[in-house]
Amino acid sequence: MRSAGVRGTVASVRESADRRWLRRSIAGLAVALALPFGAAAVGAPARAGFNPGGADFWVDSSMGPIKSRIFRAADGNTRRVVYALDGLRARDDLNGWEVETDISQVLPRWNINVVMPVGGESSFYSDWIAASNTNGQQRPYAWETFLTDNLRNALRVRLGFNPHGNGVFGLSMGGSAALALAAYHPDQFRYAGSYSGYLNISAPAMKEGLRLAMLDAGGFNIDAMWGPPWDPRWLRNDPCMFAPLLRANGTRLWIATGNGLNGPRDVINAPIDVYHLGNAMALETIALANTRAFEARVNSLGPSNAVFVYTPVGVHSWNYWQEQVFQMLPDLSANLG
Repeated sequence: MRSAGVRGTVASVRESADRRWLRRSIAGLAVALALPFGAAAVGAPARAGFNPGGADFWVDSSMGPIKSRIFRAADGNTRRVVYALDGLRARDDLNGWEVETDISQVLPRWNINVVMPVGGESSFYSDWIAASNTNGQQRPYAWETFLTDNLRNALRVRLGFNPHGNGVFGLSMGGSAALALAAYHPDQFRYAGSYSGYLNISAPAMKEGLRLAMLDAGGFNIDAMWGPPWDPRWLRNDPCMFAPLLRANGTRLWIATGNGLNGPRDVINAPIDVYHLGNAMALETIALANTRAFEARVNSLGPSNAVFVYTPVGVHSWNYWQEQVFQMLPDLSANLG
């Protein structure tokens, strides 16, 4: 039988190897972060597009009027509410979840009210310290305030939506943002889901990669978001850093990611598909490394209220994000309201 000392040494060696693997993975793929976050890869499912069953819901904010799309629960309840957050390339007309998936039709049939904020490209759905000086942005982003104050209260007053015990989930950028919202606003969000999220943004090369990605997605200066890399706001928005809050809050977490390997549905029909698939594979590999690090952090804190799902195949694509919503749905439904 091995002594405790030997076991401890072996565990330390394994932990060091894991850290080295994580550093190599992120550093080697950091440039991929400049490629499209949240963009649909090849072989995407039939797109739902605009859902006429939804309603535009405009709310004033410090950023100006912001539109959300509201999809009412089939049974008419106002108690069960979930917010769906978009990726880095969030559009200004519709939320990607409505355009690329069927969740706006499926979740209401589970008697869940769905709130889809529209806009927020490269925002990480956070409150920025300044307007970006690289793309002519006139007002700094204030998405955290909007989602947890302006929109939340407008939904309560105008539609009677329950402002407590809500859920929130998102892909890529929206995944890490969903966890941050739940960590700092537990009275509003008791459930948070992240798919292919970037959950260890303080890891080596992540900040540099995000800088390139945000310049590519809208020309945003990342320093306007949380300040320079040494600013404590970065730690505030890093899931690995605020994980103790999620555990203390008892937040129900659903964390899922692919492994960067393409599957049968990722059909390549043209040379451009090869390019997009390569991007999607690289981005998902980074998400996998981030998610593994976040899981290790959560496990180091003791028992938690979290589910981690690692799919046998999966790239950075709406295909897999929709699948994860549907896999999560029974658990989400059981924890709302």
